Amino acid sequence: MDTVWILGDQLSRSSPVLADASPDADRILMIEADDAIAGRSFHRQRLHLVLTSMRRFAESLRDEGFEVDYRRAPTFREGLADHREAFRPGRIRATEPSSWWMHGRMEDWDVELVRSDAFLCHYDEFREWAQGRRRLVMEDFYRWQRTRFGYLMDGDEPAGGKWNFDAANREPPDRDRVEWPQPMHGDLDEVDHAVIGALPPSAFGAVPDGVWATTRKGALDRLDRFISERLPTFGPGQDAMLTGQWSMLHSLISPYLNIGLLHPHEVCDAAEAAYRSGSVPIESAEGFIRQVLGWREYVWGVYWLWMPEYADRNHLDAGRPLPPLFETGETDMHCVSDVLDAVDRHAYAHHIQRLMIVANLALIAGIDPQALTDWMRRAFVDGADWVMVPNVVGMGLYADGGMMATKPYAAGGNYINRMSDYCSGCRFDPKKRVGPDACPFTTLYWDFLDRNQEKLATNHRLSRQLGGARRLSDMPLVRERALDVLEAMDRGAL
Repeated sequence: MDTVWILGDQLSRSSPVLADASPDADRILMIEADDAIAGRSFHRQRLHLVLTSMRRFAESLRDEGFEVDYRRAPTFREGLADHREAFRPGRIRATEPSSWWMHGRMEDWDVELVRSDAFLCHYDEFREWAQGRRRLVMEDFYRWQRTRFGYLMDGDEPAGGKWNFDAANREPPDRDRVEWPQPMHGDLDEVDHAVIGALPPSAFGAVPDGVWATTRKGALDRLDRFISERLPTFGPGQDAMLTGQWSMLHSLISPYLNIGLLHPHEVCDAAEAAYRSGSVPIESAEGFIRQVLGWREYVWGVYWLWMPEYADRNHLDAGRPLPPLFETGETDMHCVSDVLDAVDRHAYAHHIQRLMIVANLALIAGIDPQALTDWMRRAFVDGADWVMVPNVVGMGLYADGGMMATKPYAAGGNYINRMSDYCSGCRFDPKKRVGPDACPFTTLYWDFLDRNQEKLATNHRLSRQLGGARRLSDMPLVRERALDVLEAMDRGAL
């Protein structure tokens, strides 16, 4: 018999490697590798999602009649070697892994890799699209994707008369709204408890509470709930933040896309159908489809195009260690405290919290981009390598010097005040850049521009901001306040 090896982020029954498999000809191999689980400290809910979903997927294949060799091993290599010794398979096939590093290892181990269909644009197709382009603009890629798959298209023209409704999707939060749709929860069973009870002592974060589904049915139920309850008003408020509202109107389906329980086609199909039925306005449908069909696939493409050197880029020479607050969550900065509390409780923060709170703080404080990438890989329920490397190195910390983003996404307290209610409950004043009650974001924003003048001088999108920094009469005081802020952050006393 042959062996089909299924990794923990390939839990799709319709994947090419499984579509052609049969119980008579193929045995299934699944490995829980100790070094991948306990080799670093991961959030409990991230480990629980993957391990529980793997075990349930294995059981569903057994129900179809497959023999499943589900084994625990010190490493993937040793688990594979033990399987070979025990079963002497004719060949071992697997879907291409999502990790650049794992891809090379599997090739070295003589595993026959089958082309993945987990994304609508395979990285080979992205490479062809990118060839000869001076700059890889996400909007260009997104329009190409829309055209070739026909999403939100009326003939040759975009639905609603525009390709992009982003300008309508930057509304501040609705502070008067009392009721917000709450995430679905499922009951934990013996499989959940067995996984939770065996998690390594190094795991951190709150114990799973059923918010993250571990079956395809659960993932589909959550997709349906998003389409009916959240998507109709998702668009305009997708960048808004409110204290205690960790999910707002976001879909919470990225973990299921990332491990194979959902496919991007069915997600985009559902959003398109809701728009065509009249239940969802174009601003919301387009904004969501742009995230799935555009940004997600673009990030996947640039990861494979630029790895492995890309992961180590550090254009701004940022070298500060990750401050204690990322591990403890303890800080007087209300915005940071609220986001890190959500990460602790749910292993999640939505995209604007990741970019404009977490990454923005790391950017303007000069934190080592590789340290932040590692933390986000470990802390977030959807923290795959291909997700976090481009989003942190490129989009969040500008460590690639502009290969992805046309400017650093740096902002002071005024942006956070406009897009959230965080500042009203904070001891720091977003309007002040100096003094003991000055907002650390505001202080560090101006200090960031000042200390990176030379590296950012040729970026025309920052010319006004850089000019403003040069004209600040209190810049010496800003520099002093920035040193105090960074020193306090390093001590865990900010």
